[in-house]
Amino acid sequence: MKELVEVIAMSLVDYPEQVIVTETIKPDSVLIELRVSPDDMGKVIGKQGKIAKSIRTIVKSAASKENKKIIVDIV
Repeated sequence: MKELVEVIAMSLVDYPEQVIVTETIKPDSVLIELRVSPDDMGKVIGKQGKIAKSIRTIVKSAASKENKKIIVDIV
């Protein structure tokens, strides 16, 4: 899932070298933190959070086979 978030985020931002994705695996869930440049924060979140919501939807649907809760946090 980490790689999926990286690919999506890098295609959206102006500074792809500043994209940092960390993945924390817990027994019942997976936490994915996405960090981008402050200048790119608006591009990743989008108007009214639509892009952020779309990223979360894509990741959750891709992880549905694992039966784990996926949390995508944009920091």
